[in-house]
Amino acid sequence: MLSIILPAYNEEDNIESAYHKIRDVLAPEKIAFEMVFVNDGSKDDTFEKIRNLADKVKDAKIIGVSFSRNFGKESAIFTGLSHATGDVCVVMDCDMQHPPETLIEMYHLWEKGYKIIEGVKRSRGKENILYKEFAKLFYSLISKSTGIDMYRSSDFKMLDRAVVDEYIKLSERNIFFRALSSWLGFKSVTVEFDVQERSSGSTKWSMHSLVRYAIGSITSFTTAPMQWITLLGFFFFIFAVLLGIQSLVKWGMGHALEGFTTVILLLLITGSLIMMSLGIIGYYLARIYEEIKGRPRSVIEEIIENEK
Repeated sequence: MLSIILPAYNEEDNIESAYHKIRDVLAPEKIAFEMVFVNDGSKDDTFEKIRNLADKVKDAKIIGVSFSRNFGKESAIFTGLSHATGDVCVVMDCDMQHPPETLIEMYHLWEKGYKIIEGVKRSRGKENILYKEFAKLFYSLISKSTGIDMYRSSDFKMLDRAVVDEYIKLSERNIFFRALSSWLGFKSVTVEFDVQERSSGSTKWSMHSLVRYAIGSITSFTTAPMQWITLLGFFFFIFAVLLGIQSLVKWGMGHALEGFTTVILLLLITGSLIMMSLGIIGYYLARIYEEIKGRPRSVIEEIIENEK
């Protein structure tokens, strides 16, 4: 059976349409499926729509998990995978920007023995220039940090039960599904897809939330920023040594040392670098603090399940 995990935040208009679109694609192929909706603290009637869908649908298993508040997409994905019972699971966006038609190709690749089938973006759809440039910068940074090409990556992934079991064993609280699924290994293959227009509504990602997500993802998966600090410090040390040699040579030749403006600029630059370095170190310390506290990734308020 195929388990379809659908994180939902303020997606009341997309719940039923997501079910019908997915069912219409899977039914002709006679693929048995269940749908696991995770309501990530929505402020609209998303969970009521999930409840109504579970009451009406009899040809597929519908599971609805509702958080007590918004815990973020990563927690929603993890919770959805934890409650899935299928032999293979797929994570999709509830707004159907991940085309359901691609599920068939992914499912057949799973039948051929692939454990991870990754959906990669052939095109990114309609995005504003600022969002597109920020995404390019983010994926460039994390690709260089991890050694994994993530520019076209997405959360649209199909995972074998063995992969899901290993994923939900991970004890870390700050997780990055998009990268960790690759980190786990297993036999994998990619499938290209074109990002679709949203079925309804608008994106829930603001620039502020995107920046937070980017910083959290990078720091949860790699320590590269800490290494960049060391590298930056090394280069600045070389610069300082050269500047010191130049100053000593001038002093030995009897020339007065000048350059008040240069000294001020150097102080400002070094002060800025030190503050940024302390900020990065402090962010990692905060991550360690969060992990040590060991709080759950989310708090589940209610679970519903229909009787198929």
